Amino acid sequence: MAADPEAIACWQRLGPAVTTSGRLTAPDIAALGDLGVRHVINLALVDSPGAMPNEAELLAARAIRYTHIPVPFSAPSDSHFAAFRAALARDEGPVHVHCIMNWRVSAFFYRHHRLRGMPKVAARGLMVVHWLPEISPHADAPAWARFIAEG
Repeated sequence: MAADPEAIACWQRLGPAVTTSGRLTAPDIAALGDLGVRHVINLALVDSPGAMPNEAELLAARAIRYTHIPVPFSAPSDSHFAAFRAALARDEGPVHVHCIMNWRVSAFFYRHHRLRGMPKVAARGLMVVHWLPEISPHADAPAWARFIAEG
């Protein structure tokens, strides 16, 4: 297995078969393939700043399955979270989950880890590597603080 790619924005390894990041670029797709990633889940909107317009095609060319769950940054919902958990559940190999800054992803994994029994301190420790909505000055942070509080 290749070493973790330091060039991918907001990179984080959550386990042997789960990695996360911010936005992807075309060279990042090759790096994910070299890691053995078999499935990419994207939580960003297609019109998010920095979103890669041809991501699905680039992944398909490397035989990497792609799931797009567009989560509006101002309105994460339980239905988005359910789709995320369903995508994770049907995975057959290493999975990579990304958005633009690894904020959406960090919050989603916080809730996912809590539902799977991870202690709150450990789950928060993974989330705060990239973001802590409760203290963020971002205008949409309150929606995310509510989202993680539900988990």
